[in-house]
Amino acid sequence: MNSLGALIAWNDHPALEQTVQSLQHHGGNIPIAAAVQGEMSFSSESVHRITVGGFWTGAALRDCLEWFHETGAEHLLVVNGPETPVFDRHGLQRMTTCMNDTDAAIVYGDHWEIQPDGSLQLRQCIDYQPGSIRDTFRFGPVMLINGRHIEKMRKSTLASLTKRVFGALYDLRLRLSEYGPIYRLSEPCYRMIAPPEIAANSSHFSYVDPRNRDYQLEMETIATTHLKRIGAWITPPTPHPLKNEATSPVTASVVIPVKNRSRTIGDAVNSALSQEAGFPFNVIVIDNHSDDGTTEVLSSLAEQDSRLVHLIPERHDLLIGGCWNEAIYSVQCGKIAVQLDSDDIYDGTGVLARMVAEFDRQPYALVIGSYTTVNFDLKPLPPGLIDHREWTDGNGMNNALRIAGLGAPRAYHVPTIRKYGFPNVSYGEDYAVVLRLSRSHPVGRIYDSLYWCRRWDENSDSSLPPETVNRYDHYKDSLRTMEIAARIRGKTNK
Repeated sequence: MNSLGALIAWNDHPALEQTVQSLQHHGGNIPIAAAVQGEMSFSSESVHRITVGGFWTGAALRDCLEWFHETGAEHLLVVNGPETPVFDRHGLQRMTTCMNDTDAAIVYGDHWEIQPDGSLQLRQCIDYQPGSIRDTFRFGPVMLINGRHIEKMRKSTLASLTKRVFGALYDLRLRLSEYGPIYRLSEPCYRMIAPPEIAANSSHFSYVDPRNRDYQLEMETIATTHLKRIGAWITPPTPHPLKNEATSPVTASVVIPVKNRSRTIGDAVNSALSQEAGFPFNVIVIDNHSDDGTTEVLSSLAEQDSRLVHLIPERHDLLIGGCWNEAIYSVQCGKIAVQLDSDDIYDGTGVLARMVAEFDRQPYALVIGSYTTVNFDLKPLPPGLIDHREWTDGNGMNNALRIAGLGAPRAYHVPTIRKYGFPNVSYGEDYAVVLRLSRSHPVGRIYDSLYWCRRWDENSDSSLPPETVNRYDHYKDSLRTMEIAARIRGKTNK
């Protein structure tokens, strides 16, 4: 274990002490540094103090890497709070063995989470892949970094890293991924005391919170520079005429996939039917074999208004993306398909006309609006307006590879979207389409609120278990991986 140096970075005094003790007991005589903000004492005199102004600033990372260089250690174990990991000799040995065998840039692993009652629950991470470039990727609180790769890049990159106010560790991680693989040990490598629970909505929209704008701009710069280094950065697509091979029965169709939303589907459909537009439109609802009364609600509404197209698929294996395919490939679909979720409503009667007007302004394949978060009774909820201003005409198609989503409502040029279709999934189907379209086509954006997004206990992303979050995150990373590969190969396919 003498090839290992450990850096512990956070301000929780008891947690730091406990982690130091487990490292000293099981890691042998390894050098340990604690990066702390302000004054904090700890009992072990052998622990080197690095006083930092914030985690992770460029100055803090520079001081940490300089300390590591002076230790002469081969690998750097980074322990990053607020969780409290507890190590054992075998877990540390497995991580260092993995790094030596694979020459990985970073090794991380699964872990046991110690519950308040003392029981253990296995917490699994997901595999890192080329598309895992988001700054929210969860390694857990422990990463083993290859010191040889740090030394290769230390002199050439320290100057740029020191400019970072928020994302120096993120920048270092992306740079390291260019030197070697990032490897996950799919086995428990340490134990972790369960952290306090974080309210779901507090982080779900953090990346679009205006208070985090400076943070997001820095993360965008870091990700964009990484894409340039690996050859996956693209310039804004040039507008070009879109083909309209077939005649459409109407100008636009509002598309609503639904399964078991009897409490909200009537509001959604009436919101769509109440739109005021100077062109013919219809509302296509793909009723995915509901059994809670939704079908009866839709049948009644369809009897009252012939513009409502109530479709029940023959197939029983369709998810949200598959339902979208049923709509866009149907003969009833208009030239523009505009999204509306089955528990949401439009913000006024002029939304459809405004969305369609954007396609007349420029040959967009896709137009994305903005929405306001509300509760079930349509009362505003924080953070309120979600306008996704992290999308810009100059770099949105690149920054899209970093962020979690791009907003709603979305409207698609149907002859174009029919070339690709939607993946048959219920999470990330829209993200997959946006990535593909933004590679080849300009994307129209409307930054005013067009949509009321209900946040309630039946949302598909409400209170998800860790295993589901992992599955969703892995899927979106796989979409990014495919898209990065296509961009490196120059596959625009206009």
